[in-house]
Amino acid sequence: MLPLESGLAVLVPEAELLVSSFRGQYDPSAAAGMPAHITLLYPFKPPGEIGDPVIEKLDQCFAGFPAFDFSLAEIRRLPGGVLYLAPEPDEPFRRLTLTVWDCYPETPPYSGRYSSIVPHLTVAQLADEHQAEQVAVEFAQASRGQLPIHAIATEIALMDTRTGSWQVRATFALR
Repeated sequence: MLPLESGLAVLVPEAELLVSSFRGQYDPSAAAGMPAHITLLYPFKPPGEIGDPVIEKLDQCFAGFPAFDFSLAEIRRLPGGVLYLAPEPDEPFRRLTLTVWDCYPETPPYSGRYSSIVPHLTVAQLADEHQAEQVAVEFAQASRGQLPIHAIATEIALMDTRTGSWQVRATFALR
């Protein structure tokens, strides 16, 4: 059973075809129902604390942001065995994260564990560095000719695990 939690993300269905088999094997969030996405703020509030006032405030937080184009072209790695696709440009994702964090200062990204915000679409999370290297090589081969992936961020999804898997609870349109 998943812990009760929530997060805010830009869903990227354009990436599913390429990343779904890797995420299904190597990303626990995919097995728990989370689609391909770029996280803006995780963890957010416990689902039981999210009601109409929180949803209305989130809508206000995102109201000034326009939709924007981005691409996923480069495969990168984070320390600790995370393989990911980097969005370009990444600054709009950073601005969205900082804005929602400013609206909810009690919810720092990743509980404040990291000193910088690195927008990313996770492909795999592996604790074993040797296996992470092997998966990185496999993914690089599988993605040949399929990158860049072009997408448009048109909305933010509030995801939560109230149902036992990750589900969209609300969406917020980017203007």
